[in-house]
Amino acid sequence: MTKTKRKILICAALPYANGSLHLGHVAGFIGSDFVARYHRLKGDNVIFVSGADCYGTPIAIKAAELNVDPKEIALKYAEEFKQTLINGLGISYNLFTNTLSPEHHKVAQELFLDLYNKEYIYKKIQNLPYCESCSRFLADRYIEGKCPKCAFEGARGDQCDECGSLMDVKDLIDPKCKICGNKPIWKDTEHFFLKLSAFSDKISKWVSESSGWRSNAKNFTEGLLKIGIHDRDISRDSSWGIPVPIEGYENKSIYVWFEAVIGYLSASKEYSLNIGQPDLWKNFWENKDAIHYYFHGKDNIPFHTVIWPSMLMGVGGLTLPTRVYSSEYLIFEGKQFSKSRNWGIWLPEFLEKYDPDTLRFYLGGLSSILDKFIDI
Repeated sequence: MTKTKRKILICAALPYANGSLHLGHVAGFIGSDFVARYHRLKGDNVIFVSGADCYGTPIAIKAAELNVDPKEIALKYAEEFKQTLINGLGISYNLFTNTLSPEHHKVAQELFLDLYNKEYIYKKIQNLPYCESCSRFLADRYIEGKCPKCAFEGARGDQCDECGSLMDVKDLIDPKCKICGNKPIWKDTEHFFLKLSAFSDKISKWVSESSGWRSNAKNFTEGLLKIGIHDRDISRDSSWGIPVPIEGYENKSIYVWFEAVIGYLSASKEYSLNIGQPDLWKNFWENKDAIHYYFHGKDNIPFHTVIWPSMLMGVGGLTLPTRVYSSEYLIFEGKQFSKSRNWGIWLPEFLEKYDPDTLRFYLGGLSSILDKFIDI
């Protein structure tokens, strides 16, 4: 009897295209590559996707600092990522794309509209920080302050990188504009919200029944669920982003962490188109027996285990994450690697001096996959 080939989807997180990759990013990428190669050797059908996240606020901030178009920054680093990860490290993606692609725009707006029409997305007036000096509302990474939970200086308006807590910008202590350093005022503006509260029971049940996750992902998610998940704003007053596809709101963009996770689905569709099999993606995404692996950093856990699964549940008929592997932070001279704080060992510089296999061997031992890899 011929053994049926399994459908394996491997999703590696999309790094912000605002600067070179550091070795902290690489730990997760190497783990995802190990799993892709393993399943291919076993004869399984594998789609392994990733890409560059081109609409993150850090890109807009860097572009403002350099007085250039954000697209110029995004395309520069998106191409660098491809060169260093594929040609340098030998990561065996089926497709490494970026969120500027027409297919991603199309899929992200379609999914937004699907959830909106099902009333899982709604509009609400928010009172948000506005910088009078810069004449702009301050999106998550345009504002920083002290974390109310761990007192970390430099917590962002959406999340604290130190303790990982999701943040309401109003909870930040002593908030300041990241661009000019001035204290913001507060003004009303209308935004779109994802009704995460509608999925609370389903997400809790799904998490409790899931197995094979790395313990940090499981424990952190269970902690969030005990606190309770709340509806989350998913639009921004910014021209840098995918426009909200509703008449009268074209001046608002879709929040990057809503549309970036859609990149796994849009990349799968793009790959299918590229190889002349436009419906291939359905064998992986509309298949309850398909196995989906997700690889990402510790700070991205809630987006992959609460927000993205809720979106998938809302759309319906799409496969939820099966295995979730979250890499821990790498520490360099007592501080965690951070692209935004320009702290770390940078991948392009490493590859100029050393053989990539030394890095694959060393970081492979630290990767999120080797300590608890479960073949299904």
